[in-house]
Amino acid sequence: MGAAGEPKSRESVTLTDNRTGKTYELPIENGAIRAADLRNVKTSEEDFGLMSFDPAFMNTASCKSKVTFIDGDKGILNYRGYPIEQLAERSTHLEVAFLLFNGELPRKAELDAFTHEIINHTFVHENLKKFEEGFRHDANPMAMFISSVAALSTFYQDSHEIQDPQVRRQHMIRILAKVPTLAAWAHRHSLGLPYIYPDNELSFTGNFLSMIFKMSEAKYKPPVAIERAFDVLFILHADHEQNCSTNAMRAVGSSHVDPYSATAAASAALYGPLHGGANAEVLYMLREIGTKTKIPEFVKKVKTKEAKLMGFGHRVYKNYDPRARIIKKLADDVFNAVGRNPLLDIALELERIALQDDYFVSRKLYPNVDFYSGLIYQALKFPVDFFPVLFAIGRTAGWLAQWEEMLMDSEQKIARPRQLYMGSPRRDYVPMSAR
Repeated sequence: MGAAGEPKSRESVTLTDNRTGKTYELPIENGAIRAADLRNVKTSEEDFGLMSFDPAFMNTASCKSKVTFIDGDKGILNYRGYPIEQLAERSTHLEVAFLLFNGELPRKAELDAFTHEIINHTFVHENLKKFEEGFRHDANPMAMFISSVAALSTFYQDSHEIQDPQVRRQHMIRILAKVPTLAAWAHRHSLGLPYIYPDNELSFTGNFLSMIFKMSEAKYKPPVAIERAFDVLFILHADHEQNCSTNAMRAVGSSHVDPYSATAAASAALYGPLHGGANAEVLYMLREIGTKTKIPEFVKKVKTKEAKLMGFGHRVYKNYDPRARIIKKLADDVFNAVGRNPLLDIALELERIALQDDYFVSRKLYPNVDFYSGLIYQALKFPVDFFPVLFAIGRTAGWLAQWEEMLMDSEQKIARPRQLYMGSPRRDYVPMSAR
């Protein structure tokens, strides 16, 4: 930090403390200043120093990352530099998972080996089946999923050895492989159906669909359009920078807990209606509207804050969510295969009206990924309380990549944000009789 009177660097910002009249030069690196540099701005030696106050991390970078890039103003989403549009069109979920884990797209032999590793770990210990059976018949599948992921840590006693690269990578593979099994079993449990074991002759996505939909047939063969649709859905949800659940994965992981517990914590963050449950809120909204003729009335209520427009707008995107464009086309493919969701016509008309209305356009409220994903899941007969579990399957790859990156970052320590204390000053205890 430069002293007063010294020449200022172009890659810095000069701050004047009006309390003392002192000026400080704060270096700028990658478009940011280090919050710790503010500690030097103080009124006396006893002063703790200046802090930044940023509820919900609206403008605070908590890490450096090479995993995902987002430009919200331009509607750009890249995984390791590759545009989401290209990956969704040409890639598979396991190829994208390899990319997120390793930083580069795999050669054929590398992808074959990675796929073989995943296939070898799709089964779970039989005791976990008993664990699942212990839940009530009406248990929420996401709650079951979170608990089951956490329970996996009890089966792998070396999972806490996170500083060993081989052990760490082995458990990342295990988690990625077993998550679809746990998800499918939670769904079958909620329907009162027997659990289906993995079929490792199928693809990653086809195996998941088998464990979900297989009934009495000897061999389940997933519909091509549905199998591809889920591969794309998993890709679209694979990572999204430092969102709520990824932040939870990093924060909990920073205590050096095992990856199963950290993944369970990330899943718990995803559980909320403002995150993984947002697409269910879209369905509730569309059902409430009921018919296309009632859309203008609903839009008026949104403007007067009597109703909420769900599935529009995003904390990061101030343009059309690139995933929403892909998923809108994907919805057509799914509906051609299984039948049209009657709520789709309401959704399309609502989108058309909103995108022509200056009220929404001026506020940069464009459809996000949640606007159409719920319609697809509903068309496939999934209950709304299973939507976050479907989200979690795709996001697990990103969580694990972010978790390992955090562990390898020498600047990272256990997460411990500061606070601005607004409570009472020191005071003495008052006996009960004197209160």
